[in-house]
Amino acid sequence: MNDSSFKDPETIRAMLRDFRRIAVVGLSPKEHRPSHYVSAYMKKAGYEIVPVNPGHESLLGETCYPRLAALPEPPEVVNVFRRSDRVGGVVDEALAAGARAVWLQKGVIDEAAARRAREVGLAVVMDL
Repeated sequence: MNDSSFKDPETIRAMLRDFRRIAVVGLSPKEHRPSHYVSAYMKKAGYEIVPVNPGHESLLGETCYPRLAALPEPPEVVNVFRRSDRVGGVVDEALAAGARAVWLQKGVIDEAAARRAREVGLAVVMDL
C-alpha cells in the first residue's frame, strides 16, 4: 500500500498553482490514452506542455524530446505516464534536469523513487 502523504491536496493545489512548465514523460499520440487527453487539457488550460517520448518529433503541436536531459530548460513538473518499473530512472532524470516536482500518474507507483525525490526537496504526487 502506498503512502497517502503522496496524495496531499495542498501539494496538488500548490503544484497546479505555482508551476506552469510540465514535461510529460510517456506522452502518447493516441487520443484515447490518458497521457494524451490529460496533456491536451492542461495545454488548453494554459500550461506549457513539453512532450518527452523518443518515438516522436512532435506531439500536441510541441517539439518532442527523447529524454529529460535533452530539454532546453528545466521542467518545473515532470508528469510521469510510464510503467512503475521505469519510474526510478525517470525520477533520477528529473532530479538531474532540475525539476521542482514529480507527478506519478494513477497506477504509477515507486515509493522509493518518490521518497528519494521528496528528500531532496521536490514536491511529489504519486498514484493520482
